[in-house]
Amino acid sequence: MATVHLRIGDLVWGKLGRYPPWPGKIVSPPKDLKKPRGKKCHFVKFFGTEDHAWIKVEQLKPYHAHKEEMIKINKGKRFQQAVDAVEDFLKKSKGKEQNSEGKGDSKGKKTPNKPLKILDEDDEDLSALRDPSEKPAPSMEPISKRLKIIEEDTASTSIQAADSTAINGSITPTDKRIGFLGLGLMGSGIVSNLLKMGHVVTVWNRTAEKCDLFIQEGARLGRTPAEVASMCDITFSCVSDPKAARDLVLGPSGVLQGIRPGKCYVEMSTVDPETITELSQVITSRGGRFLEAPVAGSQQLSNDGMLVILAAGDRTVYADCSSCFQAMGKTSFFLGEAGNAARMMLILNMVQGSFMATIAEGLTLAQATGQSQQTFLDILCQGQMASTFVDQKCQNILQGNFKPDYYLKHIQKDLRLAISMGDTANHPTPMAAAANEVYKRAKALDQSDNDISAVYRAYIH
Repeated sequence: MATVHLRIGDLVWGKLGRYPPWPGKIVSPPKDLKKPRGKKCHFVKFFGTEDHAWIKVEQLKPYHAHKEEMIKINKGKRFQQAVDAVEDFLKKSKGKEQNSEGKGDSKGKKTPNKPLKILDEDDEDLSALRDPSEKPAPSMEPISKRLKIIEEDTASTSIQAADSTAINGSITPTDKRIGFLGLGLMGSGIVSNLLKMGHVVTVWNRTAEKCDLFIQEGARLGRTPAEVASMCDITFSCVSDPKAARDLVLGPSGVLQGIRPGKCYVEMSTVDPETITELSQVITSRGGRFLEAPVAGSQQLSNDGMLVILAAGDRTVYADCSSCFQAMGKTSFFLGEAGNAARMMLILNMVQGSFMATIAEGLTLAQATGQSQQTFLDILCQGQMASTFVDQKCQNILQGNFKPDYYLKHIQKDLRLAISMGDTANHPTPMAAAANEVYKRAKALDQSDNDISAVYRAYIH
C-alpha cells in the first residue's frame, strides 16, 4: 500500500486509544513540547473539542478519502457536530481562497506547504514547522498558571481548566507514578483519559481481564492493591460501595500493606462519611497522605473527561493530583476536611435519584391518562427543567434502552446512605425516602444492573 505523506494543515482522521477515529487537523506542536520518544507521530487538533494530542502515523488517515467510511461507523451526536465543524472549516477556507485569488506576490507564485518533518527527541526548534496561518496550540506552561481558581467564603476552592472542557490535550502530566484500582463504568473512562494525557498508570481490578485493554494502551499491571500502592506515588480507587472500599484497603493484600510514609491514597468511590473517616485514619496512621475525591457524572461523562470532582482531606494531595483531575474532569472542588466530599456527593446523588424517579413517574402518569409521552418530553425540554440529562434519560426510556450509564443499584445505595446521613443530622429526607422505595421496587424487578432510568419499570409492573 502506498505511503500517505501528511503535512501541517492536512485534515485527518485520528485514532486515539480506544476512542473511535475523530476528525482533526495536523498542526504545529508548541515549542516546548517534545515528541514522544521513539514514535513517528503528528500533533493533531481535534474538531469539536479543545483536544490536542500526538497521534502515531499509523493511526492517521486522510480526511476526504475516508470520510464516507467513518461516517458510516460513527453515529454519535458529538461526532456529527465534529464533522459539521470540519465542513464549516472547509467552506470558510474555500471562501478565503476565492477572495485571495489574484492577490499573490508580484510574480503570481504560490508557496507550497512544507511537508511535516517527523521530529526526533533531540529536535529543539519547532518554530520553523509552524504554519503561519495556524493559531498556536495552547501553552504548556505549568498547570498552576493556567488554572482558574475560585475562593469562596466557605473556604472551598474550585479548580478548573481555563477551557470549559477538560479534554486537555494541552495539560502537562505529573511525573508522579499513578495507580488506579477499579475498572468499572467510571474507573475505565478515568484511566483511559489519564493514559491519553500521558500519565504513567498502573492498574488493578478484581476481575483481571478488565485490565487487558488498558495494558494494550500503555498501562502497567499490578498484581494486588498492596503492590500498586507500594509501586506508585498516588493511588486512586473507584469501587462500588463502602464494603468494597474498606476491603480494598483493609483486606488481604490490601492497600494498607503497601502504604509507606509519603504515599498518597485517593478514594474516589461514593461512600458514607464514616467510611471516609476510617480510611483516612488508617492511611495516615502508616504515614500515608489521604484525599477523598468522589466524582459526579456518568459513564459517558467519564469517557469524555467531563466529570466533576469533589475533593476533601489533605490539600497537598489535591495539589499533587492537579493534572490527573484535569485529565478526568471539567472541574474540581476542594471542600475542606475529609468527609465533606462524601456528604456533598450523597446530597447531589440524592437529588439526582429523586429527580429521575419523579420524571419516570411523570412519563407513566402521562401514559395512564392517555397523554403522549413523547409530547410530554417535548414540552418538558422546552421549559425551565430542560437539560441533557432529562432529554437523554427520557429518550432512552421511550426507546426501551436501559444500558447502564450509572447503575440503578448504585443510585439506590446512595439514596440509602443519604437518608442515613439525614438521620444522623436529625434532618428529614421524605422525598429521598419515597424515591428510595421506588428504586427498591425496581431492584426487586431485577433492574439493579440497568441504568438508573430503569426505575421507570417500577411504575409499570
